[in-house]
Amino acid sequence: MMGGSRILAFGHYQPTAELTNDDLAARLDTSDEWITRRVGIRSRRIAAADETVDRMAGRAAADALDNSRVPPESVDMVVVATCTAINRTPNMAARVAAGLGLANPAVIDVNTACSGFTHALTIADHAVRAGVARNALAIGADKLSEVVDWDDRTTSVLIGDGAGAAMIGRADTPEIGPAVWGSDLEKSRAITIEGSPPLFAQDGAAVYRWTVTEISRLARETCDRAGIAPADLGAVVFHQANLRIIEKLAAQLGAINAVVATDLVESGNTSAASIPLALSKLAEAGRVPAGAPTLVFGFGGGLSYAGQVFRWPEAPARTPAG
Repeated sequence: MMGGSRILAFGHYQPTAELTNDDLAARLDTSDEWITRRVGIRSRRIAAADETVDRMAGRAAADALDNSRVPPESVDMVVVATCTAINRTPNMAARVAAGLGLANPAVIDVNTACSGFTHALTIADHAVRAGVARNALAIGADKLSEVVDWDDRTTSVLIGDGAGAAMIGRADTPEIGPAVWGSDLEKSRAITIEGSPPLFAQDGAAVYRWTVTEISRLARETCDRAGIAPADLGAVVFHQANLRIIEKLAAQLGAINAVVATDLVESGNTSAASIPLALSKLAEAGRVPAGAPTLVFGFGGGLSYAGQVFRWPEAPARTPAG
């Protein structure tokens, strides 16, 4: 029998090294004005050599674990969303679980690029609701700085590194709504990370057109399936790809009373990390009241998408992430 699940807490991790638009302009034919006007990004964090995907994911997961106050031995599943893991096995989830000292959880990696976290959240939600996990960690972590061509101003100005996580636990009634997920495979090669060495590339114009024509419709469908009117949303967190896209989607949706996350301004596009990173920062700042319906919607490589509405968790006492 299906029970309910809820998000208990968030956590995140970002590298300390900051790369500003002016830093990029010093080595590329670009400027702070050009980057800000086109995508809205002003700075981003770039991971050091030893800040690997699993280490960043582990730091974010540890933050969420601490904030949730869930005993480590009660975490039965770890799902890590990433598209930049260099090492194949043990997978990122297994490495994170081992680093946290968890007791034999199910460990799953998900690669749906920028929609990865909302896929991971759906998997964790279903596992808890089905009773096969008491508590589950859903994590998004990416190190795009390792797969970008730093001489290409069309892609290198976009990316950042980081990780975010959510702890999902049982609830008497469902607090995470039905997922709307899928893909548009006819356009699947609009975003790629491939080759040797692998490099990130995209058809930006095609992605933009697809996003502004399809995602607002799918986001509204997600609200409808959750039984929530867009005007009643307390927060909206779209994948943090482009400030113009985020603002356009929020307006098309009609989320007139919602806090709209714009973490990309200071973090860049962190792929699977972008949504949980933004969620954790909103929680840290206390910007969303407990119980507020919150829409999250990821979209990107594949072209894949996934989203759901959940109730904002109670805010436990927490210390800022490192």
